[in-house]
Amino acid sequence: MSADQTLAFDPSCHLFTGCGFPAPGLHSFLFEPVATVAGFEIDKPMLLALLGSVIIVGFFWAAFAKPKIVPGKLQMVGEAGYDFVRRGIVYEIIGKKDGEKYVPLMVSLFFFVWILNVWSIVPLAQFPVTSIIAYPAALALIVYVVWVGLTFKKHGFAGGWKNILGYDKSLGAILPLVMALEFLSNLIIRPFTHAVRLFANMFAGHMLLVMFGLASWYLLNGLGVIYAGASFVMVVVMTAFELFIQAVQAYVFVLLACSYIQGALSEHH
Repeated sequence: MSADQTLAFDPSCHLFTGCGFPAPGLHSFLFEPVATVAGFEIDKPMLLALLGSVIIVGFFWAAFAKPKIVPGKLQMVGEAGYDFVRRGIVYEIIGKKDGEKYVPLMVSLFFFVWILNVWSIVPLAQFPVTSIIAYPAALALIVYVVWVGLTFKKHGFAGGWKNILGYDKSLGAILPLVMALEFLSNLIIRPFTHAVRLFANMFAGHMLLVMFGLASWYLLNGLGVIYAGASFVMVVVMTAFELFIQAVQAYVFVLLACSYIQGALSEHH
């Protein structure tokens, strides 16, 4: 990225001043390195991801370091969040008996995805880390490896392939076609859509927030003030909507992860 391609825009650029609207684009997702550690460049999304990890670990450490029978406020919030994922997602999809061992993984995934999303509306940060495809892809890869490994561990080599490919002798002549489709769906399309679903929602949400935010400033001149007010209202509305979407996307990501694991544990998809 060249030095002049930054997320910032010219603050003197307004309607009727002769400059065009500084529309957001892919350059809004590119950042110059903020630090270099041992030759490794760290940019803003990396920093937010690291900070998010520290916040999550720090919060749960503080909440459960010294648990009490009558929980304090911090422990109560921590227990509520943990229990929401455990009972509301893992137990509902996988079941209590088989799902208990996967609760720590799913709780970690849920809160990590959620905080990477919520950076979008945090002042100064104002960027959802999951709008960069590498982060959802890495998380989806973790789920993929767990799912495939668990499938073969549970059913053995031959049984694992039968589970993945949906092998069923009763299908007769169409069995090869079904197996080919299941192979494509489960081993290629599934991890792709798992990552893209999260990425696309956060990418689009950030683009809308940036667009209405820039428009509010750009229109803040002369008669454009009226339209600037309407644009600012959209910023507020979209911010509230993003709060909802951020939580929903974390929920859906973990819900799908649980459904994949449940499929690995069952005899059929």
